[in-house]
Amino acid sequence: MIETRKEQETCVLVGIATRKQDKELLEEYLDELEFLAQTADAICVKRFTQSLDHPDVRTFVGSGKIQEIKDYVDSNGIDMVIFDDELSPTQLRNIEQLVSDVKILDRSNLILDIFASRARTAHAKTQVELAQYQYLLPRLTNMWTHLQKQKGGIGMKGPGEKEIETDRRIIRDKIAALKKDLQQIDKQKATQRGNRGAMVRVALVGYTNVGKSTLMNLLSKSEVKAENKLFATLDTTVRKVVLYNVPFLLSDTVGFIRKLPHQLIESFKSTLDETRESDILLHIVDVAHPSFEDHMQVVNDTLNEIGSGDTPTIVVFNKMDKLLFPSDEPLEIDELTAADQVEETDSFGIESSAPRSLEDLRHTWMAQLEGQDVVFISAHEKTNIQEFRDLLYERVIAIHKERYPYNDFLY
Repeated sequence: MIETRKEQETCVLVGIATRKQDKELLEEYLDELEFLAQTADAICVKRFTQSLDHPDVRTFVGSGKIQEIKDYVDSNGIDMVIFDDELSPTQLRNIEQLVSDVKILDRSNLILDIFASRARTAHAKTQVELAQYQYLLPRLTNMWTHLQKQKGGIGMKGPGEKEIETDRRIIRDKIAALKKDLQQIDKQKATQRGNRGAMVRVALVGYTNVGKSTLMNLLSKSEVKAENKLFATLDTTVRKVVLYNVPFLLSDTVGFIRKLPHQLIESFKSTLDETRESDILLHIVDVAHPSFEDHMQVVNDTLNEIGSGDTPTIVVFNKMDKLLFPSDEPLEIDELTAADQVEETDSFGIESSAPRSLEDLRHTWMAQLEGQDVVFISAHEKTNIQEFRDLLYERVIAIHKERYPYNDFLY
C-alpha cells in the first residue's frame, strides 16, 4: 500500500453550506470529518465555512476564503488542510498552488488514509491499495513536480512521451494486477464460505462506530477489536455462536459512512459478500446519535446497492443508555409518534419530551418500523440483552428448523 503518515499533525477543516446542505447539516458533516481526522491521529484546530450556491470550480471556496485559510495556515504552522467534499483534480492543483507547503486532503483521501493504516490482512490491504491507486490516477499531475519533463529513449519510453504518461501507464498496470489479485482472493473466500455448509448466517451491519464489534464480542465471547474510533473493523470477522444449543455463524463487517469514496465502495464489495449471503441482518444503530436516521438511510441505501435490501433484518437500537435520562416524572405524550402535538425539538431532532425509559422507547416510531423486528439495547452496559437474545434466537431457530428438520431434539 502507499505509505501513510505516522506522526500526529495539526489540521484545519473546510466546508461549505449550499442549497442542498444547510449550515446545520454542514456542522454535522464537519463533526464527522473532525472525528475522521482524530481517528487518523490529527489535531483539528479550526474550521472554515462559507455559504455558496455551489462549490467554486477553481478552489472549492471563494478566493477571499482561500486567502483567509492561507493566512491562518502560514501564521500558525498548520500541517494540513482537509476539505469536507472530494476535490476535483483541478481544484486540488489550484489549492496546492495557493496554499503551498502544506498537505491538502479531501474527505475521500482522508478515509483512504485511515483504511490504509487499519488494513491488516492481505485481502484488506489489496482492496485499500486498489482504491488508493484508483483515486490517485486522475490526480497524478498534482503529486509530483518532475512529471513536467519529457524524455525519450530505447527501452524507456516512446519518443517524446511525457513522464506523466509513463506514470499513468504504470499505475494502470498496477490497478489491473491488483484487480487480478482480488479475483483470486475472492475465489478463496468463496471456497471458505462454501466449506461452512448450510449453517444459518447472521451479519452485523451498520454505520461506523455504532458498536458492532462490541456486540460481536458480547454474543460470541470473542475479542474482536472494539474502540471509539471510525473504521476499527475493516476485515470481516466470522465467529461460530451457539445460542440456546442452536449454532449459527455471526460476521462483523466494515462500517458504512456518508460520502464514502466510490473507489472504496467498489473495492470493498467483495468484503460484503458475507452480508450478501447472510440469512439475517442485524442492523446496529447508535440511537443516541443526533443523525441516527440519516445513518440508517446510508446503511439501507448501501444494502440495496449490494443486493441485500430484502434480507430479513433485526434493527438493534444500541447505546440506549446514552439516550435515556433518569426521571420520576411520567412521559405525558409520545413525542416521536405525535409530532404534531409538540413543536420544539432538542439536539437529537426529537421533541423536547424525550423518552425516559425502555417502555417509552417501545412506544416510539422507532419500535414500529414496517417489516422489521426492533429491539433496544446497550451492548456496553449489557442492558436488555436477554430480549435481544430471545428475538435473535426466534429468527435463527425458524430458519434452522426449516433447514434441519431432523434436529428437533434441539428445540
